[in-house]
Amino acid sequence: MSVYLAEFLGTMILVTLGEGVVANVSLAKSKGQNGGWIVVTAAWGLAVAMAVYAVGWVSGAHLNPAVTVAVAVIGDGGFGWNLVPGYLLAQFAGAFAGAILVWLTYLPHWAATTDPATKRGVFCTSPAIRQPAANLLAEAIGTAFLVLGVLAVLRPENLNPTTGWNVGLGPLLVGLIVFSIGLSLGGPTGYAINPARDLGPRLAHHFLPIAGKGGSDWGYAWVPVVGPLLGGVAGALVYRLLWPLAAPIIAEVTAAGG
Repeated sequence: MSVYLAEFLGTMILVTLGEGVVANVSLAKSKGQNGGWIVVTAAWGLAVAMAVYAVGWVSGAHLNPAVTVAVAVIGDGGFGWNLVPGYLLAQFAGAFAGAILVWLTYLPHWAATTDPATKRGVFCTSPAIRQPAANLLAEAIGTAFLVLGVLAVLRPENLNPTTGWNVGLGPLLVGLIVFSIGLSLGGPTGYAINPARDLGPRLAHHFLPIAGKGGSDWGYAWVPVVGPLLGGVAGALVYRLLWPLAAPIIAEVTAAGG
């Protein structure tokens, strides 16, 4: 399997399960209608974990342009800029495909749901209070914590390869990071923290024949793209700045424990 196909499939899994829970709690006559924020954030975290388990061994499971660009900026793991265009294209295409699968899964429920904003909200995010600068900042902060958390938590010092933690628990830890961000920082904007997860499905919403769907809110669409890209790079740079400072301390503690 190529890394690009892996990114496509992983992002499709992520969006299908993530936006699927939004459809479940939002659309009329769904079994999970009014399930609430905890259900949404928990399912998004599990969606990320499942997607990383599925393709992480092939592509590293970026599944997010903000992660891909951030990793390329700091050169983590030898990831080069030559891979970035293919990764991004695969991620956006996977997100678009995942949104179509959600639409098909809930096909009878679109007509039963009367509010256009509810239908659009299955596919893409919108702010609780529309203030573009503040919304951009919220997306940037959330994504910075995502990238910083993923890079820091998955350090070898936090894993134990001899017992298989890097394979068995690494993806679950990433899912828990997303769950935590949703619970803590998701309120202002719905925490896209992933340009592909928002723009790909927003395009699907625009093109799909959804009765009474209303507009796709293109005036806001730049925020969940630019904010995560800026925040992801910031989180990666903070990680790169802090890690050399922490390494001697970790080495000393490790030596003392040994």
